[in-house]
Amino acid sequence: MPDSPRPVRSLALLICAALALAGCQLSPVYGGGSQSAPATLLADIGIAPIPERSGFMVRQALEEQFGHSAANPRYRLEVALDDQITAFGVRGDSSAARERRTLRARYRLVDVATGTVLVDDTAAADAGIDRVSSNFAVVAAETTALERLSIDIARQISARLARYARAAKG
Repeated sequence: MPDSPRPVRSLALLICAALALAGCQLSPVYGGGSQSAPATLLADIGIAPIPERSGFMVRQALEEQFGHSAANPRYRLEVALDDQITAFGVRGDSSAARERRTLRARYRLVDVATGTVLVDDTAAADAGIDRVSSNFAVVAAETTALERLSIDIARQISARLARYARAAKG
């Protein structure tokens, strides 16, 4: 078996990939750091109260994503949630074997001064939950699923708003 120049081949592939990436004109969404369009937009958003426990958790996750809670926001984020748990998979005793928790969010970014809706979109996430004999374990699993789904929804909303800011800037 001939001695193959593996490092040379890897370096050549890396150079080709770098050249291809440079040609596609990709640029980081947050290029410019805290002065970038997405960062300045997110810093200027106030999050309207969202009812119920799921709303509280999504709002907290959004505040963590945005890194603040704006005092005098230029924009208002309105979020309406639909939180559902659906049981499926039947055992011999007619009880459910699994659940699916689905969290859907319809959100709108509104310019506070004019009332103009700038973004009107949806985000959704779901998680599977095993039903076990312990009710405490099931409730704990449902709560953990809601925490994960809230973070996922907040990330989706934050990413969509960052794309909006980037597109609006340029």
